[in-house]
Amino acid sequence: MINSCFPESILKRFFNSGVIACMTVENPLHAVPAAQALLAGGIDVIELTLRTPQAIESLHRITTEVPEILAGVGTILSPQQVEESLAAGGHFGVAPGISERIVKTAQDKGLPFAPGITTPSELELGLELGCREMKFFPAEPSGGVTFMKSIYTPYAHLGVKFLPLGGINLQNMNNYLQETATLAVGGSWIVTSNLLQTENWSAITDSARTASARVKEIRKKIIP
Repeated sequence: MINSCFPESILKRFFNSGVIACMTVENPLHAVPAAQALLAGGIDVIELTLRTPQAIESLHRITTEVPEILAGVGTILSPQQVEESLAAGGHFGVAPGISERIVKTAQDKGLPFAPGITTPSELELGLELGCREMKFFPAEPSGGVTFMKSIYTPYAHLGVKFLPLGGINLQNMNNYLQETATLAVGGSWIVTSNLLQTENWSAITDSARTASARVKEIRKKIIP
């Protein structure tokens, strides 16, 4: 068994939420209302991607004004972004790929971090770097839950867990959440750019509520 880079409290939040809502925010004024809308729908874990110049400001607004949210940072592609994420209050980080430099920076700075992997070789590199939880990305284009299960099996005894993201939606999330390899799925369908731009907070709440209810239904079948 390999030790986790994440505190047990965050791992429990991942599992209990079941879905990590992925957000790409263009307007920082949308960050807090979107986070509040997610909370109202039962999702309290997000991945805010660093794909816009406004991302760090948006993250800071969320961590300051909506402390109930477990605010993760996605698309971390440089050591500098690790430091910026921490300074803005980010609780954890993930990346689409695996970089030894970024993983070590996150470990040195104290940011719980999950690198992205899609192959056994990348998974083994993650293990060598001390990562037990990893982002399986892009999940569906890489072969979906069938492929995820096949690369998980040889490493299951080490305690490996995945955060699958990429092509996952309300229709196929069941397949992933039924697997012991999955901590939580990443969902970009819950907070779409259109909903942000039109400030349709009620739709975000409805989408979060539907996803949250689906998680509870699935987990009830797995855990009596």
